[in-house]
Amino acid sequence: MKTSIESGRALKSMFAAATMASALSLSACGTEPEAPVEEVAGTIPGMSIENARMVLNAVEGNPAAVYFDLKYDADRGLSIRRADVAQAGSATLHDYGEYDFKVQMMEALPIPLTNGAEVAFKPGGLHVMAFDPSSELKPGGKAEITLTVSGGQTHKFEAEVLAAGDPRATAAGDGG
Repeated sequence: MKTSIESGRALKSMFAAATMASALSLSACGTEPEAPVEEVAGTIPGMSIENARMVLNAVEGNPAAVYFDLKYDADRGLSIRRADVAQAGSATLHDYGEYDFKVQMMEALPIPLTNGAEVAFKPGGLHVMAFDPSSELKPGGKAEITLTVSGGQTHKFEAEVLAAGDPRATAAGDGG
């Protein structure tokens, strides 16, 4: 048989537990669930591109280069495995590396992306080479770029077309 002191302690414990449970449930009401990442056709959720620019070669018909700043904020890891330029005969992801004791341009390996990744495609580093660019590409125009990632999903964006020697060609993160 319980004494009145033991019954009082049990009642106090039950009251404390009930108070904590109601406080937790009230605090949960005040928080909103995280909004899902909005999906836009032709893009990869969590991927954003800024400062995109295509720099034409000084010699018409020679390859052009595409530079941009990429941010990736999504939980699913992936890799960029291919790039295409709508107004070019072909395109390749390029990087610089050392071979035979010389630094030279070469085809890039797949580029891994995880949550929080920031990748700069810039002169002297990663970039997209656009071979056989259309003669319709002129400074002030736009080029359509498509990145393909592991699994086949694509992300499309436009890049401003710049003339060779344009000071914005090497500008980093200033929006062009």
